[in-house]
Amino acid sequence: MTAEATSPPTPSVDAADIPTIVARLRKTFATGRTRDVAWRKRQLEGLHRLIVDNEPAIAAALDQDLGRKPFEAWLADIASPAGEAADAAKNVAKWTKRKHRLLEMAQLPGRAWIEYEPFGTVLVIGAWNFPFALTLGPAVGAIAAGNTVVLKPSEVSPASSALMADLVPRYLDPTAITVVEGDATVSQELIAQGFDKLCFTGGTEIGRKVYEGAATHLTPVTLELGGKSPVIVAADADIAVAAKRIAWTKLINSGQICIAPDYVLADASIRDELVRRIGEAVVSFEAGSTGKRIVNERHFDRLTAALAATKGTVAVGGGSNAAAVEIEPTVVVDPAVDEPLMIDEIFGPILPIVTVQSLDQAIEFVNSRPKPLAAYLFTKGKAVRERVIKEVSAGGMLVNHLLFQFTTTKLPFGGVGPSGMGAYHGRFGFEEFSHRKSVLTKPTRPDLTAIIYPPYTDRAWKLARKLF
Repeated sequence: MTAEATSPPTPSVDAADIPTIVARLRKTFATGRTRDVAWRKRQLEGLHRLIVDNEPAIAAALDQDLGRKPFEAWLADIASPAGEAADAAKNVAKWTKRKHRLLEMAQLPGRAWIEYEPFGTVLVIGAWNFPFALTLGPAVGAIAAGNTVVLKPSEVSPASSALMADLVPRYLDPTAITVVEGDATVSQELIAQGFDKLCFTGGTEIGRKVYEGAATHLTPVTLELGGKSPVIVAADADIAVAAKRIAWTKLINSGQICIAPDYVLADASIRDELVRRIGEAVVSFEAGSTGKRIVNERHFDRLTAALAATKGTVAVGGGSNAAAVEIEPTVVVDPAVDEPLMIDEIFGPILPIVTVQSLDQAIEFVNSRPKPLAAYLFTKGKAVRERVIKEVSAGGMLVNHLLFQFTTTKLPFGGVGPSGMGAYHGRFGFEEFSHRKSVLTKPTRPDLTAIIYPPYTDRAWKLARKLF
């Protein structure tokens, strides 16, 4: 099946309808159908086809919402969730198998294992900056785990949201997996239903509100919240490669990425060369471009205000076009550490570069701030690499590149502290959306526990001490 890009948009759901929608999904879950591994595999294969069959329509929606280039649409919003779905379909039968555990002598005779069971009905609230990857990506884990699922795309990317609402019932079981469109009021009403599990991707402040709403029902949550992800460029780094990779990843989706390089800590000995080479890379990558499109006027105004307030030196770019909602790729050298560019997550094509005198200073700077979703390092030295890995806390770390930690199914992706909790991708996504139920079985004969039945004799106590 291939959906046309001209399919009419699905209207937003009235908040009053939400209890009925959720009740229907819970009824489906109660039938046990979603626990069947064959059902899960069919849904995952359907999700893979949904993405692959409709690549042109998805790219068109991303262009309409975000001005995304086709290659960037494929790289970030199509290839990633498609690969996730294919990997899960291939491995879900293996993932669901019991994990047997060896027992201590005192627990014998007996058998023990971990039984993976679905939570029940799950809510996935996606983000606007990568609407397909950050909505359908978490859904892979939720489906693989055997849950029924509500997908709530972001209203800030309306074309993408409407396309998901149109495609999902065509490819997936509509009685078990549904899309609910709408604004923040709809999200609040959904959270109020008391789901069995909730996954939210977005900003830290909204994440706190989501967490508070979920706490009312003791709903377990996965939060992917972003933060200011640092890049440490050590004195021994390959500056030519570092500059290209930093510039390229900063400009993808106009820098509107939760794991984008938010600021650079450059050793003083290589700072000027790094700034120069990043500027050259920007000119090369953005030839013919008038600027990077920002998602809306509110974010545009926030970014231009932060740029106007900087005490740093604008070394590259700095211009903006309010009519086109565009900002030039911009590099700011040595802004004040307490100004907006260095306090708030930037989420735009502006890159502060802060000079540090040593690796010690760089590590101390990162650790003095809230823990980021990602931390990056450029170095040729093993000692530098190992020290930063051990001493810098972050949701994830990548050495000598950026962003690629998100695209592998072999590693968990998630934050720590204010950058989030929980992690998904690959098997980790299946486990994130599963309850790991402990199971212990024992025979009734011989009844070896008879030694600890009352009355408690001194002999029984001595024997129990030896056994337990």
